[in-house]
Amino acid sequence: MALAAGLAARHQADLVECVEWVGVECLNEKSDRTYINILKQGYREDNGLLLESDTDEQLLMYVPFNQVVKLHSLIIRAPAEEGPKTIRLYANRQNMGFGNVGDFPPNDVLTLTPDHLEGKPVLLKYVKFQNVRSLTIFVEDNQSGSEVTKIQKLAIVGSTVETTNMSELKKVGNS
Repeated sequence: MALAAGLAARHQADLVECVEWVGVECLNEKSDRTYINILKQGYREDNGLLLESDTDEQLLMYVPFNQVVKLHSLIIRAPAEEGPKTIRLYANRQNMGFGNVGDFPPNDVLTLTPDHLEGKPVLLKYVKFQNVRSLTIFVEDNQSGSEVTKIQKLAIVGSTVETTNMSELKKVGNS
């Protein structure tokens, strides 16, 4: 098992090049503080640029990919008080809104700590994100319970399905 985990971790990368930008959507974002500020390279490195929620603390982001990917972790940078706390992740779930997000079981639920908001990788349940064409990210609340959630950077880390080199996998045990 440790061998397989080591092989999986070795091929992880920022999947920014795999994002299908024309399909990305974010509900409840302020019009001048959008998802582009946290997802796109060049923007997300500037701590002054943010994604900020508009009418309440919740955000619902849909990120489609231009190829099938495997997700490993998220890297999030956000202000300590207004950064996200509870995030629900949904793989391959389209057309979600605030009215129906509770109707579907998430693939993973993340409870972020202040360490996570400083860019410490948040590991995902890797087995639940193997053949992902899109990721829906529901920010349910923030650290302080305030009405505004702010995020400075979001990096989705994983690998493309094509990068799995089957010849590198080794049989473990006798079956």
